[in-house]
Parts: sequence; structure tokens; C-alpha cells
Amino acid sequence: MFFKDVVGQDEIKKRLIRSVQEERISHAQLFSGHSGTGKLPMALAYAQYISCKNRSDEDSCGVCPSCHKYQKLAHPDLHFVFPIFNAKQFNKPVSDDFLPKWRTMVSANPYFELSQWLSHIDAGNAQGEIYERESESILRKLNLKSFEAEFKVMIIWLPEKMNQACSNKLLKMIEEPPSKTLFLLITENEEGVIGTIRSRAQLVKFPFINNTALEQALLKLEGVDPAIVPDAVHLAAGSYIKALEYLTPGDDEQFYFQKFQEMMRFAYARKVSELIVWADEMAKIGRDKQKAYFAAALRLVREYFVSNLKRSEITYMNLDEKEWAKKFAPFINERNIVAFADEFELAIKHISMNGNPRIIFMDTGLRMVRLIKR
Repeated sequence: MFFKDVVGQDEIKKRLIRSVQEERISHAQLFSGHSGTGKLPMALAYAQYISCKNRSDEDSCGVCPSCHKYQKLAHPDLHFVFPIFNAKQFNKPVSDDFLPKWRTMVSANPYFELSQWLSHIDAGNAQGEIYERESESILRKLNLKSFEAEFKVMIIWLPEKMNQACSNKLLKMIEEPPSKTLFLLITENEEGVIGTIRSRAQLVKFPFINNTALEQALLKLEGVDPAIVPDAVHLAAGSYIKALEYLTPGDDEQFYFQKFQEMMRFAYARKVSELIVWADEMAKIGRDKQKAYFAAALRLVREYFVSNLKRSEITYMNLDEKEWAKKFAPFINERNIVAFADEFELAIKHISMNGNPRIIFMDTGLRMVRLIKR
């Protein structure tokens, strides 16, 4: 991965390059920011730049043996940790068991979300987690001498998914790191990372990507209609992932919108039997997708409420959502918008606390019956 391939974030690129040139590389760095802002590709570009044998003032060379191995994500001094699940084909699995699939996904596009990763590894209903046994694997790898590069690099994607025991063991390694070791922790929920790790890692805040950089990146994509790029940039609100979803809607996004429509239609018509069937179906899709659905519902009611205010410049909807707004938006108003938001936020909380999903979806659906005609 090259710095030039990371969308936007020019100031962070300059800062990281300068840290290498001035030999001031902090041994533990926390890349924090919203989904789609480029934290993982930046970490890969940074690690490749550090190990490059012939780097320039702006990027790695791309032709030395180290760069070739980094581009295949197969450098012996590059290690990954990421959320996984207890797959039946592995005995006490760790990230290395899923490494071939990780390389495939990251090589195809390093901009993705947890739900997409879990779908890629067929996690089903399982929630992604970094287990305690992962710390033993990390310790074993980092206590080895570097094979080729000056630094051993450990990229930990979503450390907020670590269980407490693993976090505590990782803290000890960060406090007393092996020589020439670099930890790059990539989080979308900074508060979810234990405070003692946050306090010992150098924080790198990733802002939303500016619109100019987003537009330039989208126009470079093969087969993109330039006429719809401005709408994609507006909808993305600084996230490259959302921009790509606008251009080529994923199955998950289409599914969430369809199920939101069904829930609201059944609630408006007071079709309780259909809501029961709907709740049963939603209870089977896996907890991460369930939380993603309620997050999507929360976004949609916000957008439909704002569209009632005739403020198109601050609404962020794709074409299908805009079309449905013509009929549905009037039902989201000042009398029920807060209650709608409270219900969806509460549902996310209950799903996160491992509540019974069938009961949660049924209860939420029934509450929509009361709210939609308010």
C-alpha cells in the first residue's frame, strides 16, 4: 500500500513521513476515526514506508523486495490481529487462521467495515471478537528477532473488540515492548479501548475526508458515471466507504432499507402478525448486522425528518431513499422524531448487551405502531 493510494488525509501523511525521516517513530500509535476515513490503508502505507529500502520523501519505492512483500501482505515482519469468531474448523482459532481471507479482502479494497469482514469469513450470527489466546500469539511473534526489516509491525484492527484479559496482556507488551517493535492500533471507538492502553499510545486522529479528495478518488474508479459523483460525495459525508456504497449499493445496505420499509408499513397498517414474522426473520441475521440495521434505521428517520424541513443541502440519502421520502417523510415529524431515535438507540444497546433479539425486534416493531401516527 502506498501513501498515494490513501484517499485524502494529506496532513497525516506528512506527519507520519516526517516521523520516519526524523527517526521519531512512536512504538505504539492509536489511529482513531470514523469508518471510511482511511485508517487501515494509512497503517499499511506507513508500515511499508518504514520498511522500504529505497523510500523517497513522499512514498515507498514499490520495487524493493520489502515493498513487494508488503504489497502481498506477506512480509515476515508484518503481523495482523483482527476480530474473528470460534469457527468449527479450527481448535481455539486466532487471527492467523483467517489470514488468507484477510489478505484477500484487504488486497481487494482496504476500505471496509466489521460487518463486511464478518460476512467475508462466514461468521453468521457470531460477533467478532479478539480472544485472550490472541495475546499469546502476539507475544510469541514479537519476541522473535526481525527477519528482514528494522521494525516488527503489529497492526491491530479494532482493538475495542478485545476482551478484557487480552487487553491487559497487550498493555503489558506496550509498556515493555520488545526492541524495534511498532504497534499500530486502528479503532473506530476510541472510548472502547481500555484507558491504560490509550494513555500509552500516541493518538492520531483521522478527520473526515474532504470533498475534493473524495471526488478525485471516485472519478478515478473504472466505469463510474461522473454525473452521479457529486451526489456520492455529498452522501458520503467524509467516508470513502459510504461513497462506494452509493455508487454500488451493497447487499447489506439494500437489505436494511427493505426491512425498514417493511417495519414501517406493517406498523402503519397495524399488521401485528406480519410484524411477528418480520421480527423472527431479523432475529436470525447475527448481532452485528442487527446493530447495523438499527443504526441504519436511526439514520433514516433523521434524514426523513430533515427532508420535511426542505433542507436538501443537509440530507444524505441515496436515490431509493429519496424516492421513498416523497411518501414516507411526512410521518417523521417534531412529535415523534425524538421517540423514534430513543427506541432505535435503546435497541442497539440491548442487542449489544446480548438481549434476546426476537423480543427486541418485536418490542421495537410494536412501539412503531404507536409512534408512526403521532
